[in-house]
Amino acid sequence: MSRIGEKIKSARIKSGMSQKKLAKKLGVSEGFINEVEIGKKIANQGIIDRISKILGKDMNDITMSFEEQTHEVKKEEFSPIYNNKKEKVKDIWNEAFGSVLKKVPVYKYEMDKPIGFKQLPLIENKIEGYAQDKVFYLKIESDDMEGFRIQRGDLAFAHITGEIENNSIYLVEYNDSRVLRQIKKLDNNKMLLISGKNTVRTETIEVKSLNVIAKLDKVEIML
Repeated sequence: MSRIGEKIKSARIKSGMSQKKLAKKLGVSEGFINEVEIGKKIANQGIIDRISKILGKDMNDITMSFEEQTHEVKKEEFSPIYNNKKEKVKDIWNEAFGSVLKKVPVYKYEMDKPIGFKQLPLIENKIEGYAQDKVFYLKIESDDMEGFRIQRGDLAFAHITGEIENNSIYLVEYNDSRVLRQIKKLDNNKMLLISGKNTVRTETIEVKSLNVIAKLDKVEIML
């Protein structure tokens, strides 16, 4: 057990708070709290400050150097053979931030399997304000939305939803294909799908014939 872990455990017990309750207040898993207390994970400074506030005790008065903390972690946690010190330090930092960074999958339109991953911060168990299992990146496959500055090869951050917001851009499925379209509601039964490369193209379809998969939130333009 690390000294910081012992201090957190001691303060938590004195306050009468369970690991589960502390984890809920922090927005992390109960397992993460347990691993911090036994020294298997290293809490970053932001987490330590929040724990101090919740438990009403300053944990920073016993904060030790990073080198001292890593020596107290069980040897089996670092079983790989390291070629140099830099490689070891990199792995330790990955361990430290594993609880606050999450891999977000990158998909093509069919979304059958990831073609890659990008790391994004996890804040209060959410990524960009959405549930972890609802977000992904979409690899743009065509230029049919070039008029909206979305081109082939760009990456779009999106979240899965069945709700429609007027004039937003969605990954949709209709006529046995998946495409990006801006959607405008006409009435309860019909919608206007808008796309465009050199000119604006519109198509009116019935609501029941459209399957809304995900809403695009932002696009990373590839230069």
